[in-house]
Amino acid sequence: MKKDRWLLRSVVLLALSALLMTTASLAAEAGSSGDPLVTLSYLNETFYNSILQRVDQKIAERTGQAVPGGGASSSSSASFAVVTLNDGQTLTGGVGCEVMLRIGSASCVAPSDPGLVDETTGSTLANGGALVQNHLYMMTIDGRGVRAAGGTVKVLARGSYTVA
Repeated sequence: MKKDRWLLRSVVLLALSALLMTTASLAAEAGSSGDPLVTLSYLNETFYNSILQRVDQKIAERTGQAVPGGGASSSSSASFAVVTLNDGQTLTGGVGCEVMLRIGSASCVAPSDPGLVDETTGSTLANGGALVQNHLYMMTIDGRGVRAAGGTVKVLARGSYTVA
């Protein structure tokens, strides 16, 4: 009789452990945080689409910042944009805005010193100072800008700026 109980207990224990192992293996989902194996279908269906959505959001944020209004326009760009200024127009940049004079002549507009930082030579340009063509200038304080001095002026601008 004791041998029958021992045998019965062993069979029940074996059946219970087999049931638990089967349940655990069926509950594990491939590609989940419990099983981090990356599959081609995950890359194509999930990851790729999420990356495309993020890229679309960034493009919309960057292109949606150009807001014309009341005779002045503003823009922000991570790369250089060609800006055309007519005689007397002023491009006023935000902190970190960079400009490069390409065509025409222009002068620095600044209420105090330093006006613009000439990144090409490492010097500063005071209010009223003439910009040198093909030199890169940076606005390090708000309210600094570049005024077109006669004719049509073309500058390359990177960062946030307004033209009035």
